[in-house]
Amino acid sequence: MKLKRFTVLCTALALTGASLAPAAASEESHLKLAERLREAIVAQNFKDVIDLTPPEAGFAARSAGQREKYDPSPAELMRKAQARTTAAVDAAAAGKPLHQTPNMDAAIIELDPLGRPATVANVLLSPQYPNGVVVPVKRKGLSTDQVRYRWWDDTEWDVNGGKGTRDVLAGRENAAIDFSSPYPASVLKLMVGFGVLRLADQGKVDLDADYVYDPNPVREACGGPSVKKIRQHFDEMITKSQNESTCALIKMIHDLNAWDQINQSFVDLGMPTLMVTGTIPGNGGRWIGANMSGLDTAKLLLLINGGLGDLWTTDQGKAITRNELSASSRKFFQETLAGQGHNEMLSTPNWCGRDYPVQGIPQQVPSRWIKPDGTVTVGDAVYDRDVRPCNDAAEVTFAHKTGWVDTTGSDAGIVKSFRGKNNRNYIVVVFCNLGTDYVDANRPADPPGVFPVLYTQKYAQLGKAIDNIMKNL
Repeated sequence: MKLKRFTVLCTALALTGASLAPAAASEESHLKLAERLREAIVAQNFKDVIDLTPPEAGFAARSAGQREKYDPSPAELMRKAQARTTAAVDAAAAGKPLHQTPNMDAAIIELDPLGRPATVANVLLSPQYPNGVVVPVKRKGLSTDQVRYRWWDDTEWDVNGGKGTRDVLAGRENAAIDFSSPYPASVLKLMVGFGVLRLADQGKVDLDADYVYDPNPVREACGGPSVKKIRQHFDEMITKSQNESTCALIKMIHDLNAWDQINQSFVDLGMPTLMVTGTIPGNGGRWIGANMSGLDTAKLLLLINGGLGDLWTTDQGKAITRNELSASSRKFFQETLAGQGHNEMLSTPNWCGRDYPVQGIPQQVPSRWIKPDGTVTVGDAVYDRDVRPCNDAAEVTFAHKTGWVDTTGSDAGIVKSFRGKNNRNYIVVVFCNLGTDYVDANRPADPPGVFPVLYTQKYAQLGKAIDNIMKNL
């Protein structure tokens, strides 16, 4: 009877649009989660990772400031992996142990049964904070004014003690924490997706219409002219991390002169660190002007997940609800994220059963990528493991987006457990500057023709540790 009354109440609130504020968690609960996250990060001992392009060897390659950064294609990654097979087996001979603590921005939002924020944690790691620092988070706004965010620069990190010099946000000069935000790599595609769906909700974009992508000038990373449904571009951008589709959608938003509007919407919604700036209107390329903090990225996923009632309140007093995106847009976004093919950072089931990398978040691989023999192929990315045993043992779904470049490893998504599998429901975001140029000393060679392990397996260990934390809250 109690359950029935609860269901009726929730339905009534949803239909009437009545405000339903999240139940207040104690300050102790938030601090406990943050401290456990900090401990899990520090326990990975990232400083024993091998840097294949240490400062003295890689300075010239990294000294161009804000150079182009696109996630390499699967074919590029496989060529690179094969070229350094010997280095992968004996990484210590190819590089040096990391000369300083990496920069990491990790955020968690635990969700209650109605999809509202229950507890929140944000931890930063850097050479200035080698044991991690817990970010003070305003519970009502899920925000902080205690971090002076700096733009990422590879060379500054290498030779300036990890300290950035350009501010992301004005007015933070006196903030207690000074932190350079790792470049988000392909997780920036979440912002592109949000922009596309906001425009669709406004009637300015039809997801089922063809978009004629005619780049000028043609850019290698963005590909040549194409004609595809906008919906297809969106799916390829998220599930396969396809750069060509991303460039097309960025250009489409430029065609509508809408990027200023979209970036302002992030500010108005209380996510001011989210921005896509400096892209080329003629082809959608040049993504280096993108920035995302872990906390604001988690809030974007909270909105996409679409819990009931007020999700947070901005500093200007605006209550943010799931209705910032329509129900159909949220559903499409959720389903696309749930169809992710690249499960290789916080979760690693695409390499099911390998001794390396270790298994991370115990997620289920979407069936759309699984061949009759149980192996996975995502576009040009071919994996050699039968993932069915891991799917049988899976405890959660992970609707997420990964990103990889030479100096970024990133993963952000929504974790939901299967019934009877230690109930947990949370959002997790990890940005770090340890990308494909950083490997483990014990990393084995990648088999020929198989999609390579992209990062240190410490990310998967961290993903598993976070999931265990959320199991036992």
